[in-house]
Amino acid sequence: MQDKKLYRSETNKMICGVCQGVAEYVNIDPTVIRLLWVFSALFGVGVIAYIAAAIIMPVEPY
Repeated sequence: MQDKKLYRSETNKMICGVCQGVAEYVNIDPTVIRLLWVFSALFGVGVIAYIAAAIIMPVEPY
């Protein structure tokens, strides 16, 4: 069994790589995660959550 860890992506990132990292972790298309994040940003929670995730999540090792 492989240990899954949540990292910010350095290879396929738009802003900080948070959405790509979450998409890799849950094994779905990053566009879906980005759309969900934009939808949550409309209610004000998404922007704060994205900034917090960008600060907290480590960058993926090479």
